Amino acid sequence: MCSSKTLLALAIGALLPLGAAQACGPDFPYRLLSDRAGALSEMPEGNFAFEVTRLGQDIPGLGQAGEATLEPYWDDDNQRYIDSREVVEQKQLGAEQFALVSRLRSLTDARQAEDEGAALPPELRLYVAGAVAFSEDDMALASDYFKRVLALPAAERARRSTWAAYSLGRALAVQAVSAPDTVLDEAAALQRQRELRQQARQAFQQARAMSAAGLDDPLELGVASLGEEARVALDEGDWATAIRLYATQSKQGSSTGYSSLRQLTGQLGQMSDEELRPLLGQLEVQHLLVAQLFSRLGDYENQGSQGQRILQLLQGASIQPQIADRLAALSYQQGDYASARRFVEQAGDGGLAWWLRAKLALQAGDKPAAVHAYAQAAKAFPVEEDWGWRRTQNWDYETLKPRCRVEGEMAILALERGDYLEAFEQLYRSGDIYWQDAAQVAERVLSTNELKGFVDAQVAAAPPLQPDQVQYLWERPMATRIRELLGRRLLREGRYAEAVPYFFAAELQQAAREYGAAREQADDAWTAIGRAEGYYQAARLARTQGMELLGYEMSPDEAWAGGNYGIYGNELAKPVQAGGLLTSAEAQLQNASAAQPNRRYHYRWVAADLANRAADHLPPRSQAFAAVLCKASGWINYRDLAGAQGYYQRYVKQGPYVEWASNFGFECQEPDFDSARQRLWADREQAVRQTLRPFKYWLFGLPLLLASGIYWQRRRRALAIVDKTAEETRHE
Repeated sequence: MCSSKTLLALAIGALLPLGAAQACGPDFPYRLLSDRAGALSEMPEGNFAFEVTRLGQDIPGLGQAGEATLEPYWDDDNQRYIDSREVVEQKQLGAEQFALVSRLRSLTDARQAEDEGAALPPELRLYVAGAVAFSEDDMALASDYFKRVLALPAAERARRSTWAAYSLGRALAVQAVSAPDTVLDEAAALQRQRELRQQARQAFQQARAMSAAGLDDPLELGVASLGEEARVALDEGDWATAIRLYATQSKQGSSTGYSSLRQLTGQLGQMSDEELRPLLGQLEVQHLLVAQLFSRLGDYENQGSQGQRILQLLQGASIQPQIADRLAALSYQQGDYASARRFVEQAGDGGLAWWLRAKLALQAGDKPAAVHAYAQAAKAFPVEEDWGWRRTQNWDYETLKPRCRVEGEMAILALERGDYLEAFEQLYRSGDIYWQDAAQVAERVLSTNELKGFVDAQVAAAPPLQPDQVQYLWERPMATRIRELLGRRLLREGRYAEAVPYFFAAELQQAAREYGAAREQADDAWTAIGRAEGYYQAARLARTQGMELLGYEMSPDEAWAGGNYGIYGNELAKPVQAGGLLTSAEAQLQNASAAQPNRRYHYRWVAADLANRAADHLPPRSQAFAAVLCKASGWINYRDLAGAQGYYQRYVKQGPYVEWASNFGFECQEPDFDSARQRLWADREQAVRQTLRPFKYWLFGLPLLLASGIYWQRRRRALAIVDKTAEETRHE
């Protein structure tokens, strides 16, 4: 999965100069789906640091640069080197040896240092003597001492071999540009200079080999030797070797290699056409200049004629196949599509070449060819290839991983042809780079069952946090993000029991469980007060934890940012309109799944409506009736004044007087449902009394009439029995 560190990107962005920015504000991630045609037509700029590493070589055994990597020794009075060296020597040497070495370094006579350092091991004594000679600019004597160190048996120079070879190279390089001790003719002087430079390069190569072989190199002189040798090669006019060495140094993580290459691009750019044309026959020079232009290093577009001049010289040169794809991309960026097609034919089957073929096919209206080319590009780009962090024209930020970007553009075409699940999967694989686009498709385009099927099959829950571990919003793994997006969608759609397991934290699962139970109670409770309690409990949860339980990841709630930047500053989300690459079918799906209401923090209105529905089941003259309407009004008061006033008007027309009504919506009591139950029975009794009051005389007389009727009926039955008995007696 492709990923990036959004927080790191924001931090870096805060340190970058604002340039032509006109206003301050939050940074937003680049969204492919915001301008689909633009995303498909754009060829993003490259990254100079990445481009130049393609020129570098791997050196087995040579480690990556760390904090000890030296700055160029001609900068900052060499102080960083001195500070680093003292720290290392303090660790390497005992207190007595370190004190002696420090004293010897303060001398001005190398031979005196050698004599007074007799108590030191030979490698330390000779190296310190050479260092004293170096500091006194006696490079010949310094070279002699460093050679003597390297002449010692390997076992006797374990700690100073790389130091001596590196320092020997530096001393010889200085000698190559200094006046010789004896008078030489021009030819001899040039020969001497070439020999010294060759010896210096050999010394730097020896230092590198020793470091790669595992000899002690705490100052990372093996990495530093790359830049030193490159400078010597450049002095000899060997641009190709110098560029390769600086690129290798940059590949090892040294900022010196990167900055040196930037300086070289400036030097090349200042050359006349006559000076530059011969150098363009070298792959390394071509590659460096194309890297500069392709990555827009130094904003060459604003430099005008210089950038165009170099581009024209490159386009007219015999281009090496290794950079044909970059030159094709550069031509495409400039709108020179004919040159882009010409160069891409020479570019082979790399990821960038296929990416360009896809864009050129789209430009020609051949979408099947574009789909094929995109698929080839996605296969060709390594997952780990990273062009770094960039700003778009709209000042959004994007971590450009080519494979992720290619798949994101493929998703645009998949959406257009209705392959929604495929589009979602392509965007989801980008991790947090295009998470906002993936989230939009997940909650607005896919059906709930499609999303649930994907999550159940492919997204296992993230491991639980450790007891002392804190996880911030932007640190949530992708599994947590997509699962909670699904959980919130299920809650919104009333699938309460299904939603609970998709929430990450146990506390949030419990809140989801309580929300579902409250909604079910509101629907199924036997009593009106029970239903009111269910509605209010659900309303309270929707208001206090609405973002976490019900919020949309994207519009209108923007849960991905904690709701801090809703709808990019707009309160109301507009219906989605079909147009361009956004089809009417997709627009219909997005509108059908929009929030109700489609407003920022929509769950506030959900909470207010639930509280209002609770009022439907409460006695109008009860404190609870007034309290739930007060809550409903307050929850939307500053966002929907008309709605808040509507709840207040209902209270005024139907509710009881309460002391806190003067600040309705702001100072609300909690509803007293027990008192509401008592009030309900009292109201029912009162209602019965009022209903029967017109018939009170009838109600009093009716029992007497019934009693009389019963009495006479029973008496008649008794008399009938007596008469019948008497008659039977007469017959006997």
